[in-house]
Amino acid sequence: MGGEVYSNGRRRKRAEMAFFFVCLWGLISLSCAGRLSASKQKLEVQKHLKRLNKPPIKTIQSPDGDIIDCVHISHQPAFDHPFLKDHKIQMRPNYHPEGIFDENKMSSGPNEKSNPITQLWHMNGKCSEGTIPVRRTKKEDVLRASSVKRYGKKKHKSIPKPRSADPDLINQSGHQHAIAYVEGEKYYGAKATINVWEPKIQQPNEFSLSQIWVLGGSFGEDLNSIEAGWQVSPDLYGDNNTRLFTYWTSDAYQATGCYNLLCSGFIQVNSEIAMGASISPVSAFRSSQYDISILVWKDPKEGHWWMQFGNGYVLGYWPSFLFSYLAESASMIEWGGEVVNSEPDGQHTSTQMGSGHFPEEGFGKSSYFRNIQVVDSSNNLKAPKGLGTFTEQSNCYDVQTGSNEDWGHHFYYGGPGRNPNCS
Repeated sequence: MGGEVYSNGRRRKRAEMAFFFVCLWGLISLSCAGRLSASKQKLEVQKHLKRLNKPPIKTIQSPDGDIIDCVHISHQPAFDHPFLKDHKIQMRPNYHPEGIFDENKMSSGPNEKSNPITQLWHMNGKCSEGTIPVRRTKKEDVLRASSVKRYGKKKHKSIPKPRSADPDLINQSGHQHAIAYVEGEKYYGAKATINVWEPKIQQPNEFSLSQIWVLGGSFGEDLNSIEAGWQVSPDLYGDNNTRLFTYWTSDAYQATGCYNLLCSGFIQVNSEIAMGASISPVSAFRSSQYDISILVWKDPKEGHWWMQFGNGYVLGYWPSFLFSYLAESASMIEWGGEVVNSEPDGQHTSTQMGSGHFPEEGFGKSSYFRNIQVVDSSNNLKAPKGLGTFTEQSNCYDVQTGSNEDWGHHFYYGGPGRNPNCS
C-alpha cells in the first residue's frame, strides 16, 4: 500500500515536471515567435520606408516637426510603377479649363478680402527647380497603420453615396458626410474654393476632411475616385494639423491608390507645394477666414487628370492608365466634408466637421465651399446643374446651398458631431 502511494507520487511528480517543461517550451516558442514576428515587421517597415523616402538633394526641417526632402523629379515614388518606367514627364498641361473665376477681382466673403495661405515648411527654405518637396515618412507613421500594406490607404466603403441613407446603414462604414453633388452628365473636372479650419478630433483613429471627389463608375468594387482637399488625421500624420492632401483609387479603396505620394501613381511637377504638408494659417471663429482653391481637370489631349492648388500652383497629374472609368470621364462630382465616427463609448463621436459649427451660423462661424464649378466636354468651367445635397444625420453634420454673384454656387456645411440632438 505504502509502495503504491510512493509510486503514484513519483508518477504525479514526473507528470508535473513534464507539464512544466511543455509549458516552458511553449513559452520559449511563443517568445521566439513573437521576436521573429517583431523582427519581420521591423524589416518590412524598413523596406517600406526605403521605398517611400527617396535620396534627397536637400532636406528642410519644418517648424511643425515634418522633414521635407527635396527629391529629384525623376526619382519620385511614382516611377516605381512598372508602367511608368519609360514615362516622359509632362511638365505642364496642354490645356487649362476656360472661364476660371478671377480670384484677384473677387472678394472672398462679406467684407472680407482673400488672405494668402502657405505651407509651414516654407519658413525654413525651399526646393529648387527640377526637384519636388516630399514629406518624409517616419517609422512611427507606418507603425500607426493597421499593417504596412494598409499604410496611407483609406478604409474600404468610405465614399458618400447619396440617396442611400437607409437608417440601418447610417454608420455601417463609420464614415459620415455633408456634401453637395451633381450626377447624370459626363464631367471632365471640378473646382472649388474651400474654407480652411482645424477641426477637433476626438479619437486618434478618426479624421475630419473637406474635399472634392471626382468619381467614375458605379459604387461597386470598381469605383474610380480622385480626391483633393484638406484634412486633419492624427493616425496618418501623428498630429492634429490641417494638411493639404490628395487621394486616388481605381477599385473602391481595396488594393489600388493612396494618400499623397505614399504609393506610385500621382506624378508631381511642382517644386513649391508638398502633399501632406501643413497649411497655415487656418480660419478662426468670428475672425480672419482663409480658403484654398482646388481644381482637378482632365487634359483633353493627353487624357491625364491634373491638379491645381491656389491660383498658380499646377501640382502634377494622375496618368489616365491608372483608371478604367475615369480614363474616359467622371459620372459624378461631390464637394463637402467627411468624418470617421468610431462611436467611442457607444455614443456618436464629437469629432468636428468643417469649423464644428452648423451651416445656419453663416460666414466667419461655419465652414464653406464657394465658386463650385464643373468642367464640361469642351474644357469650360461651368456652374453645376441640378446640385443635390446629402448627409446621413443632419442633426450631427448638415449642409445648406446658396447662390450669388460673388460666390457663385456655394454651400455652408459641417457641425459638432455629438450634441443633445445627436447622440
